Amino acid sequence: MRRELLWLLGALCALPPAAGAAQVVIAQEKSLYRNVLVYEDKGLRCMKFGTHDTGRQSCMDMKNPDAMVFNPPKMLLGGLYLQPNPTSILVIGLGGGTVTDTLQKIYPEILIDSVEIDPAVIRVAQKYFAFVPGKNTHVFAEDGRVFVKHLLRQKRKYDLVILDAFDHISVPEHMTTREFLQEIKGLLEPGGVLAANTFSSGRLYDAESATYGAVFGNYYHLKIYNRVILAKRDGQLPDMGTVQRNAELLESRLQRFGTGQAWLLPLFATGASWPADTRLLTDQYSPANLLNGR
Repeated sequence: MRRELLWLLGALCALPPAAGAAQVVIAQEKSLYRNVLVYEDKGLRCMKFGTHDTGRQSCMDMKNPDAMVFNPPKMLLGGLYLQPNPTSILVIGLGGGTVTDTLQKIYPEILIDSVEIDPAVIRVAQKYFAFVPGKNTHVFAEDGRVFVKHLLRQKRKYDLVILDAFDHISVPEHMTTREFLQEIKGLLEPGGVLAANTFSSGRLYDAESATYGAVFGNYYHLKIYNRVILAKRDGQLPDMGTVQRNAELLESRLQRFGTGQAWLLPLFATGASWPADTRLLTDQYSPANLLNGR
């Protein structure tokens, strides 16, 4: 009886809202990981996992599909201020394809590899969010960390790695550890950059800060609700004068997507700190979601 009741409740939640409701569900894609819902609301088409009221993974402005709706993708583009001329980019986590699509439009001639664990998310991004991989963009359905290990064995290198595999309440714990960050570091070209989207508060903040610091040394971080960490393989961060000059070079290209230096540069900060006894996240100790407390 309990199983039938849960099924009924889930089915009811997945139905389109009643007449007059703001959100209209237009699709639901079944997945081994979680059901993926697509709905429209006030001119936005959005993706979310499951039937919860909150936690949109990606949204597209139906009148201006190129415009970035959420802050985290805009903040991740701050990585370009440290590496404005990449020839190869790896994106871990696809969502609605916002980051990958934006990068392939900014740099149509460069190699972009994008990996997403959930094939259902890839299907939804292509069918409902106008994501079409360009001629030099390759999309892979695989666990991000497993994919990274394959790349290391192939001795692949990238100028920029973007880690965007987190959702609104949880993180893939195996992608928070010192060992994983060392693997990412092994993929970076000399002078290569990692841009990682994560959380900006809670007990996880200190553990994550210490772990990134142990692997990369000093780094920039941009914070609003979430945090984006920008680190270089060699630990040698460009000064803000160089960052600003790079921002000016990219300004005309980024404005098309609803972002640019006026919004991004004030977010740049260094000097992340944490208690001296903070325990690093490792493959043997990685309770990221317990520490996050969300």
